[in-house]
Parts: sequence; structure tokens; C-alpha cells
Amino acid sequence: MSPRHHLVPKKQALLCAAAALALPLAAGCGGSGDPKKPEPASLQELAEQTNCSVTGKRKVADMEQGNCKNDLGRYVLVSFSSDKKMNTWLEEAKPWGGAYLVGASWIVVSEQKTLETIRKDLGGKIVHGDDHSWGDGNGGHGNGGGHGGGEHGG
Repeated sequence: MSPRHHLVPKKQALLCAAAALALPLAAGCGGSGDPKKPEPASLQELAEQTNCSVTGKRKVADMEQGNCKNDLGRYVLVSFSSDKKMNTWLEEAKPWGGAYLVGASWIVVSEQKTLETIRKDLGGKIVHGDDHSWGDGNGGHGNGGGHGGGEHGG
């Protein structure tokens, strides 16, 4: 046996190991069985994906916001310049209650049922703000304010 013969199995083992490591990475790129993953989107792109015409549009340096009303319900779209800005905004909003569909540098604010429908188009994760129910068995303040954020689980 020559020394060269001993290198071939080592090279072959290295190639097999590299292929084995690469396979899960390549499989993860397909995404055919995965739920829709949220992608960064502008306010206009979010509106188009949910088939709404934005009203009451407001824009500042780090975010853009607009209102929508269509057959899905009423909701607010908010697009951010970064995930960091979005997370800061969300942490400030949670104490007020409510439900939020959170994606990649965007948030949709609405009722749980509406967010569940919108999530089919946009992806994302539904999170809830603080629970403001009074524990009176009436599901909240009794004024229809819709701030019982913790009522739907999360």
C-alpha cells in the first residue's frame, strides 16, 4: 500500500462530513412545509398584501403608520426602520394592552380575530399587551375598549 492510498479515505470522509453538514442547511432554504415567514416590508407593501388603502398615514424618521379598514376588519399598520426600533416601540405599547401581529420590522395592531386572518397573508407572531381586565367576569372595562390583551393567551 502506498501512502497515497491512505489519504483517499480521509478525503472521502471529509467530503462526506461536509456534505452531511450542508444538507440540513440546504433543506432549510426550501421552506415548502414551513409557515409563512415574515419579511421586512414598507407600509405600502403591507397595505398591498392585506388589500387595503391606507388612511391617516403618518411618517417620522424611524417609523411609518397608517390605518386600514376592509373585509378583514380595522387595523393599524406600522413599519419600522429596524427591528431594534420596532422592539422599543412594542415594549412602550404593551402596557396599554391590545394585540399585536409582529413581523420583521413591522407590526399590525388590531383585535385577535383580525390579526389571525392577517397573519395568513403576512406571517408573523401574535403577541399581547398587558391584561387590563378588572376580573369582574365582564371581560374587561365594560366599555368595549378592547384592551383585554391577555384574554386570548399568547
